[in-house]
Formats: sequence, structure tokens, C-alpha cells
Amino acid sequence: MEVLPDTLEQLTARLDMLERRVCALEHPSETPVIQPVEYAPQAAPPADALPFAQAGGIFSVLGKAMLGIAGAYVLRAVAEQTALPKLAVAAVAIAYAIFWLAWSARVKAGEWLASTIYAGTSALILGPMLWELTLRFKVLSPPMTAGVLCGFVMGATVLAWKRDLAPVIWVSNATAALVALALLVTTHDMPPFIAALLLMVLTCELSAGRNHEVSVRPLAAAAADVAIWALVLIYSSAQSTRADYPPLGAAKLLWPAFLLFLIYAVSVTLRTVLQKRKITAFETIQTLIAFVLAASSLLYFVPGTGAAMLGGLCLALSAATYVLFFVFLRGQAERRNLRVFAAWSAALLLAGSWLTLPPNWLAALLGSAALAATVLGARKGWAMLQSQGLLYLVAASAASGLPAYAFNALAGKMPAANWGVCLVAAFAAACYAAAGALNAEGTSWRLLQLIPAVLAVCAFAALLVQGMFALGIAADAFHVAFVRTLVSCALALAFAFCGSRWQRVELNWIAYAALVFVAAKLVFEDLRHGHLVFIAASIFVFAVTLIAVPRLARMGQRT
Repeated sequence: MEVLPDTLEQLTARLDMLERRVCALEHPSETPVIQPVEYAPQAAPPADALPFAQAGGIFSVLGKAMLGIAGAYVLRAVAEQTALPKLAVAAVAIAYAIFWLAWSARVKAGEWLASTIYAGTSALILGPMLWELTLRFKVLSPPMTAGVLCGFVMGATVLAWKRDLAPVIWVSNATAALVALALLVTTHDMPPFIAALLLMVLTCELSAGRNHEVSVRPLAAAAADVAIWALVLIYSSAQSTRADYPPLGAAKLLWPAFLLFLIYAVSVTLRTVLQKRKITAFETIQTLIAFVLAASSLLYFVPGTGAAMLGGLCLALSAATYVLFFVFLRGQAERRNLRVFAAWSAALLLAGSWLTLPPNWLAALLGSAALAATVLGARKGWAMLQSQGLLYLVAASAASGLPAYAFNALAGKMPAANWGVCLVAAFAAACYAAAGALNAEGTSWRLLQLIPAVLAVCAFAALLVQGMFALGIAADAFHVAFVRTLVSCALALAFAFCGSRWQRVELNWIAYAALVFVAAKLVFEDLRHGHLVFIAASIFVFAVTLIAVPRLARMGQRT
């Protein structure tokens, strides 16, 4: 159909020449001599310029692929029915599969379907062949098979490097991943195939660093994650449930997860710090998965000291992440990198300190970190650091037992002295003062100031109640109920006045919350345990506070 317009053009030219010759014969004296026109035959377009379907099409490519698979069956028959050394036949078969892989990388530009089919032919030859050579013929040991898979992936990467052939990369990695996972389970020899998968991961990360086919990274990462997680699950179970698996030492059980985490930690650091690229969702999630696998391996395979080692590792990684955050990432315009590294540093600090320190020392460390983050965030105007300070302060209060201590002191059984609560109260007050020095507006800033104020108030009220009874005041139930009501009402009045005086609306919120608490306390404690005189006194104090708090809160609005 494409040559039809050229043919019609030639016929039209010939008819025009014949008409002019007839006219010249009828009028010989009027018509000049007409020179014959020579028409050179039009050359057919080269085969390279024809479209894929016209040059041979999908059927030709499929035919060649079927010939390749037929050759694989011939090699299998030779290996099964002849006396030739099976290792030599295996070497020829492996070379035959690599030949088809090389052919898939040498197709013309744009013929991605042919490249995919030839690469798939190589995979269909190599996968079943390695399965039989390893499990049926016992020609290849698991380490040798893993080495062949590594060579297959590395060869595909080298062949596809210049032209960035996605089909070759995807087919080779998918084939190697599936074969490695299948043989990992069936042979019960896990380390060689895990090593092959880790080499795939490393190759993908190196290629991504040079902007070569980054889309295959999730495939390699998922295969390595599954393999290492299977290793952890199998070898952390009872010995009787894994009798078919060879015994492995702690070092062999630990290195896969730690090497996986090291690969992604270095890759993400180089891409975000040196190359200044935006960290992707895949990199964030995969680095977290790799760290969880490494932490699980350490806890399962190093009993006793594993938790302390993991805590020290978390603290070291937190310090390194904070250095990257403040020294290298702070000046970048990409905000996602800052948020991700800030979240990682905070989570690592919390996990490391929780695993290594006793409760009171944990409260002291986290309180110090909260104060440092709050002060620096207030000076620089960084809400991210302010939020981290708030997180550390809440964790410090939980570590010291402040919630339970405050509830028992104000509404339950009187608790024992706790110097960790004193530390948290001091840190909470300091954090509130540092955040309030910024004097910023907005709901988010108010919330960042409200929580430290609430923690400081609860701790101060609980310590005040316990201190009063520690001085020798009678400790009957109605005495305790009245003192608690009196302290709560006094604090509500004080904070209403301070909030009005210094224009701190969050203090007014605390004053109204104290009124709600005292109202509930009157019903559930004073009326149930109190003496009539002390009940009347508690109601009187609450009534006066109920009238005075709104008026004190409105004083600041009038001024």
C-alpha cells in the first residue's frame, strides 16, 4: 500500500508524455521536439526504515524465540541421555541463555517488544535450567547457582547500560529474584541466595545513583525484604521446627539485614546530601523496613545484650542524622528531606534512650532534649523543632510516670515521692517559657505552648498536694478531698489571672479545664468521702472559683 502512490505518479507521467507525442504527430510544424523523459526506478526503502510489522513482525520474533526454546530442550535432552559431563553441558546451557540475553540488548532502537521477547526467552531458558541443575541433577551447588544468578543480573546491567533498556533490566532482575526466592526455600540453604539478592539491590542502587533505570528498585528491594524476613522467622523459631535447615552462627544471621540497611542508608544519604535530590516515598519506606529487619535480627539472634546494642546503635544513628539535618540539609530548598530526616532523628533518639536508660534517667535525657529543641526552635522560628521538643517532653512525662502520679495525687491514692516528676515539671515550665518568648500567633503555636503548660500544671499541683500532706496534715479521706479541691481551685484562679494579665489564652483554657475537673471531683470524691463541713467548704470554694475565673479571664480583654 505504501508504493501505490509512486506507481500512480509514474503512470500519470507516462500518459502525459504519450499525449504530447500524439499532439506532435498531428501538428508536426507547431510542436517542438520533445525529449524523452527517463524515469529511474524508485529504490525500495531499506529494511531498517520499514516498520516493525512490515520488516518481519511479531511472528518472526516469536518464531526465533521458539527456536531458542527448542534449542534449550535439545540441551536438556543431551544432559539427560548422553554420557557427556553434565557440568560441561550446564556451562553450554548457561552460555546459551546469556547469548539470548545479549541478543535482546542488541535489537534496533524502538523495538522494545522484540527486546522483551528475547530477554524473556533467555529467562525461560535459564530459570527452569537452574532449577533442574540444582535440585534434580545436583550439578550446581546453591552457592554456584547464586553465582550464576549474580552473573546474569550483572551481565544484563552491563549490556543495557548505554541504551538504558528497561525490558532487559526488568526481565533479568525479575527472573533472578523469583529463582533465588524459590531455591532459597527448596534447598534450605538461604545465605547464598540472600547474597545474590543483596547484590541485585546494590546494583540497582548504583544504577539509580547514575540515573539508569530506577523503576526496578522496588522489585529488588521487595525480594530482598522477603528473603531476609523469611530468614528471621525461620531461625528465630524452635530448633525442632527447622530440622532441615543447616545451623548458622549469629554473624551469618545478622549480616544480611545489616548489609541491606547499610546499602539503603548510604544510598539515601548520598542522593539527598551530595546529589541534593528529593527523597522518594520508596526510599523512605524501604529504609525504614531495612532498619526494622536489622533491629529484629539483633533482638532475636543476640539475646540478652541485643536490646542494649540496638539502643546504642539508635543513639549513634540519631546523632548522625541530626548532624546531616543541621549541617547539610538545613540550607536545601527541598522541605521533604528536612521533614523525613527530622522524623528519623527523633524516632531514633526516643528508641535508643528507651532501650538503654532507666526511667528517671530517661526522663532527664528526654527533658533536656525537649528543652534544647524548644529553645532552638523558638529562636529560629522552626515549628519542626518545636514539635520535636513537644514530642520529647511528652515522652519524658510518660517515662517518669507523670500521668499516673498526677491522677493519684489529685484524685486517687496518694503516690510515693518521685523525683523524675520534679524534673519533668521543671523542664515543662522551661519549655513553656521558651516557647512563650516567641510570642507567636496561630492555633498551632498555641497548641505547642498549651501541652507544656498542662504538663507543668499537673505536675506542680500533684507535687503541691503531696507536699502538704508530707508536712504532717491529717490524711483522712475528707481532709484529702478538701485539700485537693482547694489546690485545684487556687490554681484555676492563678492561671486565669496570669492568662489575663500576660495575654496567654492557653492559661485561660487550663483554668476552665480545672473547673471541669473540680466539678467532676466534687461528685465522685467529695460527696462520696467527705464530711458535711468539708463538703460545704469544698462547694463554697468551687462556687467562688466558678464566679471568679470568667471575670479574671475577661480582665485582659477589657485592657
